[in-house]
Amino acid sequence: MSTPSPAAQLLITPPSAAEATAIDREGFVILRGLIDSPWRAALAARIEELIAAEGERAGLEVHKEDGTDRLANLVDKGVVFDDLWMHPRLLGLVQHVLRRPFVLSSLNAREPKTGLGHQGLHADWNDLTPDEPFQVVNSMWVLDGMDAGNGCTRLVPGSHQIRGPIPDPHPDEVLALSNPGDVVVFNAHCQHGGTTNVDGRRRRVIHGYFIAAEHSQQCDFAKWVSAATRARLSPAQRAMLRVE
Repeated sequence: MSTPSPAAQLLITPPSAAEATAIDREGFVILRGLIDSPWRAALAARIEELIAAEGERAGLEVHKEDGTDRLANLVDKGVVFDDLWMHPRLLGLVQHVLRRPFVLSSLNAREPKTGLGHQGLHADWNDLTPDEPFQVVNSMWVLDGMDAGNGCTRLVPGSHQIRGPIPDPHPDEVLALSNPGDVVVFNAHCQHGGTTNVDGRRRRVIHGYFIAAEHSQQCDFAKWVSAATRARLSPAQRAMLRVE
C-alpha cells in the first residue's frame, strides 16, 4: 500500500482537463488571476518589509544570487504566505505531476535588478534516467506581471520530456507572459531561466517549490522554522514542511 502524501489532509483540487493536458504536454500552465488584489498587495508589502529588514542577510536560508533581490523561508515570515504554499489548485497540479507523496522544498522570492537577472536555461533537477519519475514541481506567484521588458521567465515547452542538454538560447523557448495575480505552475524538469530586467520595472515573484517526499528539501525547515510558526500550523501543514 502506498504511503499517504503529507498533503493528504490538506484541501486538494484536481486540475481541470485543460490544465492537466497543458502541464503534461508543454510542461507548464498559467493559472490566471489566482491572487486577488488585496492578497497581492499584502504579499508585496510583506516582501518589501522583509527586503528592508534583512538587508545583506536576505536569502541566506537557501542561497543568494547576484543581480537579484532574494528572500527565503517565507513560510516562517508571515501568515500572508500560508494560503500560497497550501493552495488547493497548486497542490492538485503538484500531485498530478509527481503522482506520489511530496513535501514543500522551499518558499522563496526573487526580483531581478535593472540590467541584471539573466539565467542560463536549466532544470531544477539533474537529468532524469529513461524510467525515472518526475521529482520536482515549481510555481511562480506573479505580483507585478512579467513581460519582455522586466525579466520574464522563459521556458522551453516540452523540454521536461527531453533527456540530455539542449541549446541555449533554444529556438522553441517562450516567455511566461503573465499579469499581476497570475500563477505559473511548471514541471521543474522543464528547461527555464530568468531574463534580463531591461527597463527596471518591478518583477516580484514568489516561488513555491515542491519535491517528491523521498528527497531532502532545498530549505531545511526543521532548522529555520520558528516555534511560533510551528504552533500555528496544523499537523498536516507541519508534515508538508517536515517539522514537529
